[in-house]
Amino acid sequence: MKTRNLVASLALLATLSACSGPAEPPEFAANAVNDPTGGPATSPRLAGGPDNQLILSWLQPGDDGVALRYSRYQHGSWSDAETASASEDMFVNWADLPSVVPLGDGHLAAHWMVMSGAFSHAYDIALSESHDNGETWSSPTTPHTDGTDTEHGFVSIYADDGGVGLIWLDGRKMVNEVTDDPVASGMTLQSGDQVVDELVCDCCQTDVAIASSGPVAVYRNRSVDEIRDIYITRLIDGRWQTGVPVATDNWEIRGCPVNGPSIAANGDTVAVAWFTAAVEPLVNVAISTDSGATFSSPIEIIRSETLGRVAVALLDDGDLAVSWLESANPSFSAVQIRRVHSDGSLGPVRLVANTASGLSVPQMLRHRADLVFAWTSSDDSGEHVETATVAMDSL
Repeated sequence: MKTRNLVASLALLATLSACSGPAEPPEFAANAVNDPTGGPATSPRLAGGPDNQLILSWLQPGDDGVALRYSRYQHGSWSDAETASASEDMFVNWADLPSVVPLGDGHLAAHWMVMSGAFSHAYDIALSESHDNGETWSSPTTPHTDGTDTEHGFVSIYADDGGVGLIWLDGRKMVNEVTDDPVASGMTLQSGDQVVDELVCDCCQTDVAIASSGPVAVYRNRSVDEIRDIYITRLIDGRWQTGVPVATDNWEIRGCPVNGPSIAANGDTVAVAWFTAAVEPLVNVAISTDSGATFSSPIEIIRSETLGRVAVALLDDGDLAVSWLESANPSFSAVQIRRVHSDGSLGPVRLVANTASGLSVPQMLRHRADLVFAWTSSDDSGEHVETATVAMDSL
């Protein structure tokens, strides 16, 4: 009799469990992470690497001018800050962010900008490497050799056959006299000695991800007719291929919107998110299943009061997440996020933070089961770096 009662009880529990359905997802929450900066700081940037490495870098004023500092994300918190470089002539700009990038096996690459002339936007790229996990850093080198007092920045770093690859905006042709042909004096996209694109938008961020075919980069192009849509280029057999549009927005604007695209990749899957205002301000995302060779039609994420400054991350089961900056009030902006399901349907808009400065480029990267965010906030005491995490399954 006891055995029959036990079997009946187990059967009842199984029935109740089946009726209850799958577990409810956790309630959405953005959880603040400890502040590793210890004081005023700006220009946060997140960079991921092999073995789930995640590094936050930022610029911080100090006795030696400005320092490029960084911290590692370990067990849900940021480690003590370390310094990659400090300089009295380091160039600081809210839109052009330096970085510290983990490349695997203790190899780190850091870049920052150094003022090179009297012109306010004349600056060079400085690159330094560490092969002992940041214990020591090499003397900085410059990846460009044109020697012009023009803008060189908006760098994206990627692992390149055990070494370091860079792609950046290069203003060397801006010393030329402005004519009716913008190609003669416009900004270019450069990688090493290769001119990847002869005319691009002046100050929109670039981004790079590693797909199964190799590095894939996105940037805002500029046509001679002032159409500034998002383009993609792929590194094939050591050469960047001619850029092609991710989508044709036909956004005509005679000036830089300071709004670059974001890219994420996993195997053959590549996602690109971007801001456009061809008709009205909106954020789009497009997906590729062939390493960025072709893309789906754009999926509209949000429109109206968005400021852009997007980021994209690949989730599980073909889903992805897109974040952006939105005007919250005259003093602050809001970091928002939305899930895009594999069938193209959208989850609800979620608020990550409403403390971001309008002059901020919020960051978002996936780390295991979470999304990690970083942004610049400001108050009466100056600018500060804030970070938070969001559980992916709560979106």
